[in-house]
Amino acid sequence: MIFLIVAIAPWLLLLYAVLVIAGGVMGYVKAQSQPSLISGVTSGIALLIAWLITFFQSYTTGMAVATLLAIALLIVFAIRFRKTGKFMPAGLMAIVSLIGAIVFAIGWLS
Repeated sequence: MIFLIVAIAPWLLLLYAVLVIAGGVMGYVKAQSQPSLISGVTSGIALLIAWLITFFQSYTTGMAVATLLAIALLIVFAIRFRKTGKFMPAGLMAIVSLIGAIVFAIGWLS
């Protein structure tokens, strides 16, 4: 089971990065929120860099960076969810970030 998680973790990281970028763009399109755009694109690019590190430098280092970024995003989205009480998008992204942090941590520590 752990082998499977280690094998799919980089691809889940890529999917997570694209989802974070798309969320930032959607926040800008729907609410004209420049902070959403900036934070989404910046976080997504950082996750893409972690993905590239995973493939071209060190799998362990890339997964460590991805884990830390996912934890940071989990905290941000959990705070937003608690503040607004709205499941979309903050609650959903908090859950996705939690799952990502767990998967990336397993990849990192395996």
